[in-house]
Formats: sequence, structure tokens, C-alpha cells
Amino acid sequence: DSQESLPSTVVVLENVQETVKDCMLIMLVENISGLSEDDGDFSVEMIPEIHAAVVTFTGNIAAGEFASKLNQNHRAKQQNITARCLELTRRIRAENIPPNTPSDYITIYFESKKNGGAQVVDVQQLPDEDAAIITFSDHKGNA
Repeated sequence: DSQESLPSTVVVLENVQETVKDCMLIMLVENISGLSEDDGDFSVEMIPEIHAAVVTFTGNIAAGEFASKLNQNHRAKQQNITARCLELTRRIRAENIPPNTPSDYITIYFESKKNGGAQVVDVQQLPDEDAAIITFSDHKGNA
């Protein structure tokens, strides 16, 4: 379901250990990109459960070039941190869905303008995991 039509503005940083603080990653991204988190050029979301972080750039940046530069950076190499562009997808996994939630409710929730407003084409519920896989008509619905 990956779509290559648009360049990614999201970079996944992998092998981020629990000891690495978000402020350190922010400074690393600023040093490599020349951009500023304080100015709203990008944001960093830590995902400690999978030893990763997601960097979302708000402007027009060559995310692939940034990922290459980070992978060559000596500080990133010291920390064993690697970067790759996050591919665009039409599917997301929604978690913490209350038991017995109708799939129609999930569809209407994600089609609501305040929750993305994209057309949902399929909802696959995973009741044993209190989750669902939602498939949109295009990749813009899960941004």
C-alpha cells in the first residue's frame, strides 16, 4: 500500500535507546538540517516502546537527503542511531478501541473533518488487541 508519488516529510530515527533524551535528538536534527524546532520547522515524537523517534518536517525539505546526512553523522553513529524516510501509506493501526465498538462508528470517527476527514474504505477490527486497521482511499487521510 505504499505510495511513492509524494516526497516524504517524515523521517524515522531507529535504535534510539531509552537513555537518549528528546532534547538531544532535537539538537542533532537542528545541527544536521540547519532548521529550528523552536521556529516550528520540525517536531520530534519519541516512541520508546520500539526504540524509535519520528521527525516531522513542516516545510519543504529533502527528507531523504536529511536521512543520508544523519546516517553519516559521527554523533549519530556513536549512538547507533539510523534514519530512513517514512513511506506514505493508506493504512493505520488505531489502538485502545473500547470493546464492542461498531466498525461504522470507527469509520465515521475517521471520516469526521476534525479527525482527518478522509474516506475510509475498510475497517478490520482486532478485538483481542483492542485495535483496528483502518484503510483510507488515499494516503492523505492518515496524516
